[in-house]
This record gives sequence, C-alpha cells and structure tokens, in this order.
Amino acid sequence: MNRIEELRAYITTMEEDFMKFYEKGNNAAGTRARKALQGLKKLASDIRNEIQSKKQEGKAQ
Repeated sequence: MNRIEELRAYITTMEEDFMKFYEKGNNAAGTRARKALQGLKKLASDIRNEIQSKKQEGKAQ
C-alpha cells in the first residue's frame, strides 16, 4: 500500500502547477507540469514492473 501513498503524494505535488497553468495561463507552470507527468510515467512504469515481478514470483513458488 506504500506505493499508493507514493502516487497520491506525487499527484498532490503536481496539482499546484496544473492550476497555475490551466487557470492562470502560466506557461512556466505548464513546463513544470509536463516534467512532473514524465516523472509520473516513470513511477507508474516502476510500479508496473514491481507488480509483474511479484506475480512471476507467485507462479514460481
């Protein structure tokens, strides 16, 4: 369950930049939001790989 909290925290940190970009038109915030989304993509990929590894361990036992 720690990974879920990690995802929630990551998304919460991105929220401010999204608001600044979409509501105020701050282009720098848009750049930060895109960078954060790239980090989210990496985090999601890491979690997917972890899940797959755990599934494979379960089959091997």
